[in-house]
Amino acid sequence: MDHDTDFKPRLGRMRAGGSKRARKYLGRVLAAANLARGGAAVSGKRSQAFTGSRIGRGAGVGRLLARRGRASAFARRRVVVKASIVRLAGKGAAGAAAYLRYLQRDGTTRNGEPGYLYGADTDQTDGRAFRDRALGDRHQFRFIVSAEDGAEYEDLKPLTRRLMARAEQDLGTRLDWVAVDHFNTGHPHMHIVVRGKDMRGADLVIARDYLTTGLRERASELVDLDLGPRSIDEIESSLRREVQQERLTSLDRALLRDADAARVVTAAAGDAFGQAVRAGRLAKLGRLGLAEHVGGGKWRLDQGFEETLRRMGERDDIIRTMQREFSERGIGRPPAEQAIFDPAAPAAAPLVGRVVGRGLADEHADHHYLLVDGVDGRGHYVPIGRGAETEMIPEESVVRIVPRAAETRPADRTIAAVAACNGGLYSVDAHLRYDPNATEDFAQTHVRRLEAMRRTGVGVTRMPSGEWTIGEDHLARAATYEARLVRDRPVAIEVLADRPLGRLVAAEGATWLDRALTGGVPERLREAGFGAELRDHLERRRQRLMEQGLATQAGDRTLYPPDLLATLQQRELVRTAGALSDELSLPYAEARSGDRIEGVVRRRLDLASGRFALIERAHDFTLVPWRPALERQVGKSVSGLMRSDGISWTVGRQRGPSMSI
Repeated sequence: MDHDTDFKPRLGRMRAGGSKRARKYLGRVLAAANLARGGAAVSGKRSQAFTGSRIGRGAGVGRLLARRGRASAFARRRVVVKASIVRLAGKGAAGAAAYLRYLQRDGTTRNGEPGYLYGADTDQTDGRAFRDRALGDRHQFRFIVSAEDGAEYEDLKPLTRRLMARAEQDLGTRLDWVAVDHFNTGHPHMHIVVRGKDMRGADLVIARDYLTTGLRERASELVDLDLGPRSIDEIESSLRREVQQERLTSLDRALLRDADAARVVTAAAGDAFGQAVRAGRLAKLGRLGLAEHVGGGKWRLDQGFEETLRRMGERDDIIRTMQREFSERGIGRPPAEQAIFDPAAPAAAPLVGRVVGRGLADEHADHHYLLVDGVDGRGHYVPIGRGAETEMIPEESVVRIVPRAAETRPADRTIAAVAACNGGLYSVDAHLRYDPNATEDFAQTHVRRLEAMRRTGVGVTRMPSGEWTIGEDHLARAATYEARLVRDRPVAIEVLADRPLGRLVAAEGATWLDRALTGGVPERLREAGFGAELRDHLERRRQRLMEQGLATQAGDRTLYPPDLLATLQQRELVRTAGALSDELSLPYAEARSGDRIEGVVRRRLDLASGRFALIERAHDFTLVPWRPALERQVGKSVSGLMRSDGISWTVGRQRGPSMSI
């Protein structure tokens, strides 16, 4: 060979596959391959089950770093790395673009300005160019890197670049990445997005060990080099603070590692200080009801103490977030008047209030929250799930929040019943045979339900014939699907008023204040906080209606005409239509119940009376109630029949899918 990397195989004649010599040679090849990937030479059956953890770049170094990190865990500077792999097929590409926009949102820098992307060589890089390079990629990697001592860094960019350079050495390939630094939380951190391609253009596969442990250890190494290892005094001070904390700590993880199969652990340690903090922590867990003293310096840990401590820590974080957010907005709410809205609680009731702000509870999972000043006079923290599942709601809006329950729908029971009568298969034809009174459009809604379940991989199968294979456990699978939906969107949010109440007092349309006056606010108003403000606005709106002759006083009661809301809405629509008529150079035609509506959806109008769709026709235009399903039909032709309870729309002038609204 002329060079160390030159290799020319010389193939011989294939011998009989069942010969003893062939089997012996195959065993030697398998043993050599096993040794090359870090395993032991074995013959016969495998020593352990295949997990796939050693597949991909960085497998060997990831395992080595994991073993090394455990031995020096207390002395190392702690760094948290959250990694995720995102597929870019289908809607993933649009989601990747939205994710980059989100990373550069307002208020993420030290000065509260929008963040900006940077790369290996530039302090500001073009996100669009990065997206263009990633077109056609199968996946991308996303990392959130947060050092416990990140606040010590004036600028995180040099640390990010050194970390990614070290990762390139470990993985044996150049990486195409962009990053942005965030300083809007208690721990400054950086978001890193890496393309799913290596330097040769092949799919980049990173070993699980490196994703879960290796990158974190590399980051900890670099922080140690910059700030120096933690001193003995720092370590002891940190451990003393952990003794009384009501959250999952490093002491708890050490206790869990040392516990036996019965979850019994001793306070004994190799030194006096270690034994003191372990004994103190076990005593604290005992007071919390998470550990039981069994004598002889031994304790039995509660079966779910880790999860309980995590929840307690999250609750403390939420309380601090509420106190900070309400204080920054000048809203005085003592701790006793702050509540965490739990959608999963059995007695969770609907919540009506004013939106104070919106924030990110978990950047890795994209879970958001709302801060709501309730009519009950309390401030509420409301988890709303994934940001992509909830539209943006302006601050000062009034909302009604209702917990969502993970329950099977009537459509699921109908599908199971149709399949049970049709040999385990569901189809539109089988549905119509099962229920002759059903329409094809109604049956198609069941098909869309099955298609949505199939895309999440819950177990329904579509056959080439268009039929669906339905298992006997279909209702259980449907419940699993609903549970996933509720996890991503635990509450339903109804916007009652999309503008401050002060602007509704003098509004011309049928406002939420009018609906509250005529129908009553179902929730009890408290004479404090937003409840008191709402009472004041309701009284001012009542006085205005009386001045306009739209309400009369009869003793202690105020009487409103039955068509008050319709009259107010009609006034606003006529006034709005006059301005639109000049803009479009078209006359306005009122849409009445029973009218056939055909035209092009031009845009949505947000009025005091609610949201309306502008439908432009050949010789005029009209305004009809807006429905979320029209969002994707802007600029397209639709037709439908105007009814008192809504419109049944058909997309396209001649043919196309229909949707009932």
